[in-house]
Amino acid sequence: MKFRAKIVDAACLNHFTRVSAMVAKLAKICTLRISPQTLNFILSDKVAGGGVSMWCELEQENFFSEFQMEGVSAENNAIYLELTSENLSRALKTAQNARALKVKLTNKHFPCLTVSIELLSVSSSSRIVTHDIPVKVIPRKLWKDLQEPTVPNSDVSIYLPVLKTMKSIVEKMRNLSSHLIIEANLSGDLNLKIETELVCVTTHFKDLGNPPLASEDASQDRDPEQMAEVRIDIRKLLQFLAGQQVNPTRAVCNIVSNKLVHFDLLHEDVSLQYFIPAFS
Repeated sequence: MKFRAKIVDAACLNHFTRVSAMVAKLAKICTLRISPQTLNFILSDKVAGGGVSMWCELEQENFFSEFQMEGVSAENNAIYLELTSENLSRALKTAQNARALKVKLTNKHFPCLTVSIELLSVSSSSRIVTHDIPVKVIPRKLWKDLQEPTVPNSDVSIYLPVLKTMKSIVEKMRNLSSHLIIEANLSGDLNLKIETELVCVTTHFKDLGNPPLASEDASQDRDPEQMAEVRIDIRKLLQFLAGQQVNPTRAVCNIVSNKLVHFDLLHEDVSLQYFIPAFS
């Protein structure tokens, strides 16, 4: 297995740093999947067991000026590494205003992702700052648990409001309840709702719009005004919203009634899928 890559463009470096910071907020431990075309950050807690799952994908050619990798074999040309997300994010934060950043899979008595950052000093000569991030190489037999999640057929898909607005509302609702109901319909209405024995609070969003149906027959017979709803852990929703460093170009919420909510975000060349199961 071999992996080495380099970023020299300042905008690409800043974008990669923001993606890493987002992942660190969403997952303490994650899997980094390296393949010839893409990098993926993966969190694969079993949704059926109440855990969230995440699949974040970056097209490598949109970030790296140099990218070389050899997977475990020609047939399985990929590398899966488990790492502490915050370690990568912390290392990349030192790369602000860097001339270049190199990432390489190394072995220093244990497997490492070595991040080398070329910084300009006051004298205009450069200095190199190196971070060795411990990683665990995930064996081939465990890859099956780390594949891109299957998106179930949703009852309602709806575009999300501005995520900062949504976050500030959910933060206030957290003081009232530990869980929240998300409900939406095919007329572009989205409600965030808290229901307790003492209080019922609902925030309404109108005219958000609905994405074109993925298939012609999906939800074809559904009344456009009928709400689909799911009750989720409010902390898991807040963790997702707090992790959004950049306002996405597209943000979709897919509701599978009483089972899960799936958030599908796209920001230029980075896609993020995030699944939160129903609160049981």
